[in-house]
Amino acid sequence: MGSAVGRYSDRMIDPPLAPEEQVATAGERAVWEAFLDCQRRELAEKIAEVSDQDARRRLVPSLTTLGGLLKHLSVVERSWFQRRLAQREPVEIAGWVDGGDPSWTLDPDDTVESLLAEYAEACAESRRVAARFALDDTAPHARLGRVSLRWIYAHMIEETARHAGHADILREQLDTARPTV
Repeated sequence: MGSAVGRYSDRMIDPPLAPEEQVATAGERAVWEAFLDCQRRELAEKIAEVSDQDARRRLVPSLTTLGGLLKHLSVVERSWFQRRLAQREPVEIAGWVDGGDPSWTLDPDDTVESLLAEYAEACAESRRVAARFALDDTAPHARLGRVSLRWIYAHMIEETARHAGHADILREQLDTARPTV
């Protein structure tokens, strides 16, 4: 009789492995990158299916909206990878790089499509910047002294995952507010 190792049952077929599962035995860098990309993807997927109106809808007392989450994380990507790691000046970076309320505030012409494109470009540039550095390479940080690329990856996973969780809650609020057919 054959072994059932690796299968839940003969009737159950495992889905294809997700990118973050495919690196289960890969090197450290591949694991960091796959898990950050997983959180980036989770966030974008939560927002991609909503209307422009719902992306702007404030469901909590703060400035947090689905669109605001995406805009804020675009800023965070640019801030950590372009501003801090690559040491680019703000004038050299396309888009806002400082936090605060402006990083959450949507412009009148922001749409789900434009916010997703901005986020995708910020993430792509983060990947390009990070590719030039080793995990142990460091960059100056005003409060911490220096931070390594490894630390930036860990911080970005935490930051992106936390905001993806916020997006989950906002989507749940939006989805349960809609009448079912």
